Amino acid sequence: MNNFIEELRWRGMLQDMTPEIGDHLNNRMASAYLGFDPTADSLHIGHLVGVMTLLHFQRAGHKPFALVGGATGMIGDPSFKSDERNLLDKPTLDHNVACIKEQLSKFLNFNEGAENKAELVNNYDWMSQFSFLEFIRDVGKYITVNYMMAKDSVKRRLEEGSGLSFTEFSYQLIQGYDFYHLWKNRNVSIQLGGSDQWGNIVTGTEMIRKMEGGQAFALTVPLITKADGSKFGKTEGGSVWLDADKTSPYAFFQFWLNVSDEDASKYIRIFTTLDKDTVVKLETEHAEMPHLRILQKEIAKQVTIMVHGEKEYDMALKASEILFGKSSTEDLAALDERTFLQVFDGVPQAEISREEFDAISNVVDLLSEKTDAIIFASKGEARKMIQGGGVSINKQKISDPNQTVGFELLQDKYLLVQKGKKNYFIIAVN
Repeated sequence: MNNFIEELRWRGMLQDMTPEIGDHLNNRMASAYLGFDPTADSLHIGHLVGVMTLLHFQRAGHKPFALVGGATGMIGDPSFKSDERNLLDKPTLDHNVACIKEQLSKFLNFNEGAENKAELVNNYDWMSQFSFLEFIRDVGKYITVNYMMAKDSVKRRLEEGSGLSFTEFSYQLIQGYDFYHLWKNRNVSIQLGGSDQWGNIVTGTEMIRKMEGGQAFALTVPLITKADGSKFGKTEGGSVWLDADKTSPYAFFQFWLNVSDEDASKYIRIFTTLDKDTVVKLETEHAEMPHLRILQKEIAKQVTIMVHGEKEYDMALKASEILFGKSSTEDLAALDERTFLQVFDGVPQAEISREEFDAISNVVDLLSEKTDAIIFASKGEARKMIQGGGVSINKQKISDPNQTVGFELLQDKYLLVQKGKKNYFIIAVN
């Protein structure tokens, strides 16, 4: 049984923990839970820290519970947020919960045969059994308003002047009761979470102590930031999602490939399962040859395979190499349409009809007048550059200006034209 706390510590994933949790974890299989807010039908990479925490907990021989907040998702956690979030209806939440479980199964072992199999629970299952009067009578009486007001997340909202609805104020009571319910009914003795959740988590330990005289434990991981101070997991296009339909595997791969050197050293510990010796070796190699971006390439590989699989990683890698000339027509043809268009996002496009395309006699006509001079202003310019060896179509060098247009269309629709070393154009045949 690996030492879970030491594993988190060397990875830079340990923020705070209650006393005696180390002794509690020694020589026994303990159970812990971590909550996920089902406000979307996919997790994003901001959730990955929590997911990896549960993964390491299970790898250390313990039993992880992933709690999706079907009930709390109807309320919204006020922790360090400036606005109250939109509330979701139950059918939407049920759909989101099902999608999240499927994503978690890529990281956690839910196999019935495993003694420490992961389990997914939904707090709607027990919170929906309460009436309002029952809840404030049986649960609310154990936590004072003074205790709740002292939480940093609550004080911050009040100090900022934006106010706090009773709905949001009650969130920590519900999360505290979640911990109590799992402690009492599922033998869950630890709650894990981000450092912004500390106040809500210890409300649960306090509730367990007051309601049953029991003992429970808390452990939090740091909130991840980027070296430049900007928010981790956000790009100009928004969040980086684990769902391939929301963020393509290529865009996902590119996010990790483009992290800074300073962030790469931190992220390879947090977001991969590579052991310490391997990580230190990679960092040494990276320091000796930073231009090769060894750390970034390894992070992008490890995380993309973990989330999307080997096949999608291979496609993302080929797509990245296309821009640097290390590719063939076969590599281009292997890309799906979305990835192809993402690789060449922003390059000039020309459109011609399929009838026009079939009637074109040679490449000079194709690259000049038939594509509205977007690629070459004149036939003469096109002919001169082709003869000079400066033109490729679908990564095949064109040497004869009179060559016929017999190219196989990529995705049955596109031709990729390269003019010189860096200028790309797409011809779309509709």
